[in-house]
Amino acid sequence: MRPTRLDPLFAPVTKLPGIGPKTAKTLGSLLVGHAEREARISDLLFHLPTSMIDRRLRPGVSGSPEGTIVTLTLCVDQHRPPPRNSRAPYKVFAHDETGSIELVFFHARRDYLEKILPVGETRLVSGKVEWFNDRAQMVHPDYVVSEEDAKTLPVVEPVYPLTAGLSGRMIIKAMQLALKVVPDLPEWQDAKFLDQQGFPSFKDALLAVHHPEDASDLVAEGKAVRRLAYDEYLANQLALALVRNSMRHQGGTERRGDGQLRARIRAALPFNLTEGQEQALIEISEDLDAPVRMLRLLQGDVGSGKTVVGLMAMAQVIESGAQAALMAPTDILARQHYASILPLCEAAGIRAAVMSGKDTAKTKREINAALAAGELDLIVGTHALFQTTVTFKNLGLAVVDEQHRFGVHQRLSLSSKGAHVDVLVMTATPIPRTLVLSYFGDMEVSRLTDKPEGRQPIKTVAVSLDRISEVVERLRAAIQRGEKAYWVCPLVEESEKIDLAAAQERFEDLQRSLGPVVSLVHGRQSADEKQAAMDDFKHGRTRLLVATTVIEVGVDVPDATIIVIEHSERFGLAQLHQLRGRVGRGSAASTCLLLYKAPLGETSAARLSILRETNDGFRIAEEDLRLRGEGELLGTRQSGMPGFKIANVEAHGDLMEIARDDAKLILSRDPALTSPRGDALRHLLYLFSRDEAVRLLRAG
Repeated sequence: MRPTRLDPLFAPVTKLPGIGPKTAKTLGSLLVGHAEREARISDLLFHLPTSMIDRRLRPGVSGSPEGTIVTLTLCVDQHRPPPRNSRAPYKVFAHDETGSIELVFFHARRDYLEKILPVGETRLVSGKVEWFNDRAQMVHPDYVVSEEDAKTLPVVEPVYPLTAGLSGRMIIKAMQLALKVVPDLPEWQDAKFLDQQGFPSFKDALLAVHHPEDASDLVAEGKAVRRLAYDEYLANQLALALVRNSMRHQGGTERRGDGQLRARIRAALPFNLTEGQEQALIEISEDLDAPVRMLRLLQGDVGSGKTVVGLMAMAQVIESGAQAALMAPTDILARQHYASILPLCEAAGIRAAVMSGKDTAKTKREINAALAAGELDLIVGTHALFQTTVTFKNLGLAVVDEQHRFGVHQRLSLSSKGAHVDVLVMTATPIPRTLVLSYFGDMEVSRLTDKPEGRQPIKTVAVSLDRISEVVERLRAAIQRGEKAYWVCPLVEESEKIDLAAAQERFEDLQRSLGPVVSLVHGRQSADEKQAAMDDFKHGRTRLLVATTVIEVGVDVPDATIIVIEHSERFGLAQLHQLRGRVGRGSAASTCLLLYKAPLGETSAARLSILRETNDGFRIAEEDLRLRGEGELLGTRQSGMPGFKIANVEAHGDLMEIARDDAKLILSRDPALTSPRGDALRHLLYLFSRDEAVRLLRAG
């Protein structure tokens, strides 16, 4: 049960006076990012301001600096409404002892202005002063109040990120009401640590950030923001450590195997495994042999051979008499994984099948019956595999590809499909160390850093879009030599807002230039259309595949040697690296052409230059983190992963390591969180939506 003290913070924002259903919905899209649940008061409180407006400057009219926000005490002299049907502004003339000023209003109502600025009266007016021909002007003052109401004028105003339909005033008003309901909570941080860092209490930190007195109160390095960032990191690390403890305490099954299936797979491989693959297999095999559950992350750069490692791990589990599942994020990828491992499964005598959303109900029923009866050893599919209808006779290992598309919840629900299911997670997105800690802190990590022998580095060239006709001629020559190429476009159809070459249009252009050797694949096609286009390309019936980023991950056509990425300046570094990894998968030399629209911005130029310099995905990931921040890098904005609301790796990376150590220490002393500090930490886990972890405590 959630501690009752937290109830005020878990109330919906509609409980705050003045917030109706419509505003609550808009707040939900800003604060929660999806419509699955309504915004709570805690969501609002964790929406921090990014800057502040200071209205404390009172220099008098003549001393007001150009373009600066000031507060003036003015005597109102005269109203000058515009002539009828004129577009001219309404002007109000006023003065103080230092000089005169014009207050300018567009589309104004005369009765309203005469009411708030009566002639002969004194008013406090705050806004930005501009100077024209030595005359001071203020267009649409932010505040106009009488001297009696001077207290209502906010001298320091926080500025919050907004969305359409919300004004800064609405957020500020809601925030002040929300701060009033923040309860006194037990301190979950270690007193000595708080003292060392000079951190305020949780409540004082919230108050300081939402009532800033100085711009320094809002910087990421400020004490109040760092305190809240550390709270968020600790909640995250504690949740991951609880997942790990729970996995370990549930015990595991020793899955030794006799090595026969693995030996047959090795014999059928047309290449030798790399040192990195061999090392990863030793680590995985040791995990599977032990009587505790495996939870391991296999990080490999593009084309480093993760799938073979995953297959060998599954073979060991099948040798021990259990079943294995391989899960991919899309239908295309699931079918491709299946196609690539099927010959090896057949050589080893492993009974394998593929299951996806597009299968008929009959096919699904048949596969399901075979799984439940133990007539299948290995199943490949999308996350449809962990829906309730799928049952295994004895699932021993779940291998999840491209883990950052699946959250911790899915990790748990997939592994609940059997007794003590071991979990191996594979990602081709090299992830910087700090992010491995924050998203996969519950896992052991193996890294594949070397490429299979015979692979050549990919030559990367940046070319301005003005030279597109030269690029098409180069492709014509390559296709005549029998080569295959990809052409990647950022969008499926023309958007008025973003003038990008749409895939459909580019496909038609290229088909006119190069003939029927061009095919098209994009996200709006049905699974069958995509598969047909991929098959045509794979078997050489077409030679140039125009695609959106559906080909980003895992598409494997070893004889494709050229990739053209149009509007490359619009992609993130990791994504460009992923796309580039679609070529260079055979022994032939490969090229990546980055087409960009000149002139390039500073960040885009930095991205393209890093790609030209290196093929090392791990270095690229570190640079991408520096340029973009973690939310974009792991796709948390899109995937519903637990992105951080306050903490940010660039500014608070040092706190992540401390939080990880602290979480370990806490659980070594108080694994069930029953001490007074443990009880306080339960509040923290709920507060930062890590309640899955609290359920694990109850489940034992």
